[in-house]
Amino acid sequence: MNALPDSFRKSLEEAIGRDAADVAFSSFDAPASVSVRLNPFKPSPLLEDAAEHFGSPAAVVPWSRYGRILSERPDFTLDPLLHAGAYYVQDSSSMFVGEVFRKMLGEIRRRRPGQLRVLDLCAAPGGKSTDLLASLREECGDDFLLVSNEVMSSRVSVLADNMALWGDPCTAVTNADPSAFSALNGFFDIIVADVPCSGEGMFRKDSRAVAQWSPEAVSLCQARQRRIVADVWPALAPEGVFIYSTCTFNRQENDENVLWIAENLGAVPSSPDFSFEGIIRTGTGFLLVPGLVPGEGQFCAALVKNAGENAGDGFSGSSRRASGQRRPEAPDRRLLERVSPLFRIPVRVNVKCDAVVAVPGTVASSVDSLSRCVRTIRSGCMAGVLKGDTLVPDADLALSVALSPEVFPEVDLDRPAALSFLHRDNPVLANAPRGYLIVRYGGLPLGFVKNLGGRCNNLHPQSRRIRMDIR
Repeated sequence: MNALPDSFRKSLEEAIGRDAADVAFSSFDAPASVSVRLNPFKPSPLLEDAAEHFGSPAAVVPWSRYGRILSERPDFTLDPLLHAGAYYVQDSSSMFVGEVFRKMLGEIRRRRPGQLRVLDLCAAPGGKSTDLLASLREECGDDFLLVSNEVMSSRVSVLADNMALWGDPCTAVTNADPSAFSALNGFFDIIVADVPCSGEGMFRKDSRAVAQWSPEAVSLCQARQRRIVADVWPALAPEGVFIYSTCTFNRQENDENVLWIAENLGAVPSSPDFSFEGIIRTGTGFLLVPGLVPGEGQFCAALVKNAGENAGDGFSGSSRRASGQRRPEAPDRRLLERVSPLFRIPVRVNVKCDAVVAVPGTVASSVDSLSRCVRTIRSGCMAGVLKGDTLVPDADLALSVALSPEVFPEVDLDRPAALSFLHRDNPVLANAPRGYLIVRYGGLPLGFVKNLGGRCNNLHPQSRRIRMDIR
């Protein structure tokens, strides 16, 4: 690692004290931690013993019952279960944001028993969004909407892919500046903002973060973070929850910003009760520092918006007119009758340029309101593409937790065959029925093939194929 600037050392000592800072400094030259978080809605018997599956000891993350800390980093790309959405590779400290979310989710559910709408404002590549999804589904069933937003167009496709792999249909992926959400007045019950920061908590993972750090960069980040929060603030409902997080340590981007939000935008900091070893309670939130916890760096705080700050539920008329987004074509009854049985829940079916999308009926109207104001990349589940009278099933349908069981024949593959499929080779399934089949590994769907008898057409998306040598 590059030498740490003296100004950073002073900043860290001010934030956590000299003794804790000494422990942190001694850890910065150690390798970065490795951890995964399991998908509770895609259980595989291969993951019942995580240590055996990953080939190294695995400890449970104290603040995430689905999190596992690994002693070594395996080659995740060559694990078919990663491509099935059975787990997500995520830093264990980052998972603490999900624990704060669960605490606040329980509180807000006691006040609002109906459908919840949640925004993950800075979502790419999708670690926190998939964590939120698991918690929302456990708490709300099918009656919630999670909007995962990424402002950078270059990163939104990765976010959309990771959300599709996770397989939850009660989602929408958007590509918008935070200011675009201000038209959705009081729309969200909870907003999670893991805002761009100076990256002090990434020093072990990215040497560039050390080289780019300076007190001036901290000040620039602080100003940008305030702008981001202020821009999205109108979209949070009165008495809604705002979860603010960074992967940095300094007070300017953390406690000072939380206090600024409370004083200038109208909120009360809320401090859930945690007693995890090594986590530092700051003036407004919680700080996780390498050396004190087994992960990397993370700060997280929660605020509750003042009642009466803004009211409403929907979007402004001007934004409705200005959006310019066309509503998808309504499907004919025959298509609706063909698509609806593919899902175990009621869905609304949309058709756009022959692409057939199914949105859970519980959240369809919320998705409509969202799409009129904000550029929406995907929502619900991509069911397939119409080619004449044939619906060619999409890979996302196989991966969806809403897929009806036994709709398609399923064929189990061993690991070499699964990797070959993910490499986009055409398998031979001589004893399988003809037509569209789901191929599985470890009990979980990987995607579709069309079995022609002597060979299969591989329907795995080109953009998701394993490009490395699989031998």
